[in-house]
Amino acid sequence: MRLVIQILTALIPTILIELGVLWLLLERQKKVLLSSIAVNVLTNVPLNLYVLLVGDSWREILIGEVLVFLFEAAWYGFFTRSLRQAIIYSFLCNAISFLIGMLAQLSYTLWR
Repeated sequence: MRLVIQILTALIPTILIELGVLWLLLERQKKVLLSSIAVNVLTNVPLNLYVLLVGDSWREILIGEVLVFLFEAAWYGFFTRSLRQAIIYSFLCNAISFLIGMLAQLSYTLWR
């Protein structure tokens, strides 16, 4: 049960942050916004399971984040039909959610 809570603690904020980023980028197509939720389940859950169960070195996390970026760019490309837009969406969504996640972890560690 603890593992499920840890996964959801990473997944739910990521989905909300990335939907917010897409909204700020003026994306309003329901198919793109809903696909963002789906792609985050497909990428965030395996990445966080890997980090929690196998390894959490910066190198492993960076490789995982690059793979997530590439997969999500391809995913968004399917829904937006624009490679440029897909790369922007994937990069900004992942960079911002990653940075917010790192800040949240840092503040949690400092205030614990």
